[in-house]
Amino acid sequence: MTDLTKFYINGQWVDPVGTPTMLDVINPANEQVAGTVALGSAADVDAAVIAARHAFEGWSTSSVDDRIALIGAILAEYQRRAPELAAAVTEEMGAPAGLSAAAQVPIGMAHLATAAEALKTFSFSEDRGSSRVVKEPIGVCGFITPWNWPLNQVMCKVAPALATGCSMVLKPSEVAPFSAAIVAEIFDSAGVPAGVFNLINGDGPGVGAALSSHPDIDLISFTGSTRAGIEVAKSAAPTVKRVAQELGGKSPNILLDDDSLAANVAAGVASMMVNSGQSCNAPSRMIVPSHRLDEVTAAATEAASAITVGDPTTRVTLGPVVSEPQFTKIQGLIERAIADGANPIVGGPGRPEGLDAGYYVRPTVFTNVTNDMEIAQTEVFGPVLVVIGYDSVDEAIKIGNDTEYGLAGYVSGEDIEEVRRIGSKLRAGSVALNSAGPDPAVPFGGYKRSGNGREWGDYAFDEFLEVKSLLGYGA
Repeated sequence: MTDLTKFYINGQWVDPVGTPTMLDVINPANEQVAGTVALGSAADVDAAVIAARHAFEGWSTSSVDDRIALIGAILAEYQRRAPELAAAVTEEMGAPAGLSAAAQVPIGMAHLATAAEALKTFSFSEDRGSSRVVKEPIGVCGFITPWNWPLNQVMCKVAPALATGCSMVLKPSEVAPFSAAIVAEIFDSAGVPAGVFNLINGDGPGVGAALSSHPDIDLISFTGSTRAGIEVAKSAAPTVKRVAQELGGKSPNILLDDDSLAANVAAGVASMMVNSGQSCNAPSRMIVPSHRLDEVTAAATEAASAITVGDPTTRVTLGPVVSEPQFTKIQGLIERAIADGANPIVGGPGRPEGLDAGYYVRPTVFTNVTNDMEIAQTEVFGPVLVVIGYDSVDEAIKIGNDTEYGLAGYVSGEDIEEVRRIGSKLRAGSVALNSAGPDPAVPFGGYKRSGNGREWGDYAFDEFLEVKSLLGYGA
């Protein structure tokens, strides 16, 4: 049992202000209580912001070398505690142990290492004629992060904030708070100055809203659903703070009509199902040549049927989804898709056979789907893939862009020039060509209702900087 009854504020673990509500943290693999977490309040946010504001005075004037050294110390401590972090992620949100160790934990390391490397050559000033343009840290940042890739989302915000000289207050997901608590311990051991990093657990109404609306927070960075992101933006508007958001997605995966189709179908199914489909950039709409639907169906059925689901501490492909509300939402979407006429060639409603406890979802692939169906437009955030046919490449591009989202896109085929051309036509912030993997050095973020701003690499630095013009500096 992990009991998170204290918050990390000003370099110390402190009791919440007043008497907090305690929330059970449920292990999604067995539906048992794994720990408890105290839910903070606006008063706790005030305490953390005061600490961050005070710390900002010193940290904002620290040298680049000092920041690089500190990030290096954090990275070393993070690596030392990598096994604990992996176990925490598996327990709190159900990622299979292999995925936690091979992806969930290393992506956090990658953001730290990338930020440190980018900082070595990043220019905080430039001269234009007799004027100088300087980039200065924006101030105190509020971070609201989700449960699906907890270390990725924390580190892709915290690393550039540290690199640019900002201080911060983090609210991790109350559904999956264990790994973030270890991160706070890592920062403490690495010697992060008191008040530069603060952590408060809590829910959206109690802590998220207080962070978003706080007059002494200069930037709010949120990752989560588009619905929640809209509320964050509304709360932030009266104080005219900067808002950076990475929101939902319903990403197209366009497969070309060539000899690689079957292999690309299998790769698309595997990519969609990673992390039980709980990725904002999951390739959830597979767009394929209509005249080859029988071949696509066979390849998708074979690939999805080979996926194993079960106890995430064992060697399985998929663990559970994160919570009962998430499980219920996914089941409803699957059932309504069938009612709308979609055909589940693999999977369907209910738990996989033999799994009577835990929030396990059957890996599901739908055919007979049109792009106007709910299942093709709504972000499921579960292991559910839809297959949509196209009669021409131009139609495939049109289908791909026919969504309110624009976070990611995927294109695969043997003609690389055609793959590149199609990728350039997709209205999305990140397009993977021929199954290219993630790259922490390039920007990540969305078009349309998938958000604003960019994370990852040196592009993230600009989110945390204000720009000042010094006129006549060189006169």
